[in-house]
Amino acid sequence: MSYNLLKGKKGIISGALDESSIAWKVAMRCFEEGAAITLTNAPIAMRMGKIKDLATAVNAEIVPADATSTEDLKKLFQRAMEIHGGGIDFVLHSIGQSPNVRKEKPYTDLNYDFYAKTLDISATSFHKMIQAAYQLDAINEGGSIAALTYIAAQRTYPNYNDMADAKALLESIARGWGYHYGIRKKVRVNTVSQSPTYTTAGSGVTGFDVFYNYANSLSPLGNATADECADYCVVLF
Repeated sequence: MSYNLLKGKKGIISGALDESSIAWKVAMRCFEEGAAITLTNAPIAMRMGKIKDLATAVNAEIVPADATSTEDLKKLFQRAMEIHGGGIDFVLHSIGQSPNVRKEKPYTDLNYDFYAKTLDISATSFHKMIQAAYQLDAINEGGSIAALTYIAAQRTYPNYNDMADAKALLESIARGWGYHYGIRKKVRVNTVSQSPTYTTAGSGVTGFDVFYNYANSLSPLGNATADECADYCVVLF
């Protein structure tokens, strides 16, 4: 059911790969609530996923951008403002990847070149994204920026590997920018910690089934679904 909660608002959604992606669910819910959105993802992810199907479903233009490239991110915001005829009201950062996890390198034997890439892709990209918006004055006063995080930023989950470090950095960046952007334009910066979810990225974590079932039994309400996470993001926007 739609309540037109985002009617008249314009946003950028990053990281949608396929129907199991939380970013995909968020894009669909934002569209259902009346928002006009621009989609973005890395060029390689666009070739692997189904983002073109999502773009058709939500009537959105796709602007390819490498989230580790400051130049690409500036072009993303500039193009989004051209598309929407003005400033942006909300942004979702849903970007994360660990070469160490993909290569099955344990936390006790990390490849540090991979580690640097993990932090750059999964966390520093958030700083770069917000800085690009800030310097271009791309986000309207009272706007909202949200990033997806995980409880492993604050608790020990061994199999989450160096992604836990990346999420801790991501949350610190949110606090820092929450101050600076809040002072300047009352832009809110938040992170959303989702329950274990069977996304393409999440299910790649070793022992994910045990991880999922443990969290589900621990929570009085069970694990939140990706759709419920999307609903929450809509409220933040």
